[in-house]
Amino acid sequence: MSQALGRIQDGSSVIQAAYGEGYDSLSGFNAAFRKLLGASPSALATVTVLYLKRIATPLGLMLAAASPERLYLLEFMDRRALESQLRGLRRLTGATLIGGESPILAALESQLEDYFSGSSKSISVPLATPGAPFQQSVWAALRDIPPGQTRSYLDVARSIGQSTAVRAVARANGANRLAIIIPCHRVIGSDGQLTGYGGGLWRKRRLLELEGAHLDPIQLPA
Repeated sequence: MSQALGRIQDGSSVIQAAYGEGYDSLSGFNAAFRKLLGASPSALATVTVLYLKRIATPLGLMLAAASPERLYLLEFMDRRALESQLRGLRRLTGATLIGGESPILAALESQLEDYFSGSSKSISVPLATPGAPFQQSVWAALRDIPPGQTRSYLDVARSIGQSTAVRAVARANGANRLAIIIPCHRVIGSDGQLTGYGGGLWRKRRLLELEGAHLDPIQLPA
């Protein structure tokens, strides 16, 4: 179905897309399309489409969402806030989400393999980060934290010139939709403790260890 939608958005007629993807009934194709995507093929011919893909990693399954040009979401699938993240993404972009592939997702999967193998400490696919200006400033500051280093929420607040906005920084941190790439796992408490990671503190610890961060044993919760 995602391939058929791609054909339609590339200019093929609905009937060409249906028969090109193996449907032998145009009415059956239209019914299946509407049931899956909530609208007719012609209605979605010009909408933004984000393709969803599950990606296996050593720390568990992740879900990625991307257009053909940019990555919008990368999250661990067992994160409790994932459903609200997807709702927010639909609201901010007006996009339709459908399982499928894109060049960005293929590049992401390859770069994640390199990251978890230790052969690379960064992921460089093009990103889309819709959000409020304050969130954008926090996310940009997070990307300035080098691999193997950590910063406190206060450090991040100071880096964007708003030293009294520590709680707002923490909220923006939690609203990040691009785990690992926008490295909210590199932000720790002012007392050095590992705190506040939606994917679980055990994953935060593992990611920091993978990147070579020096962590005192008292920082590592069981």
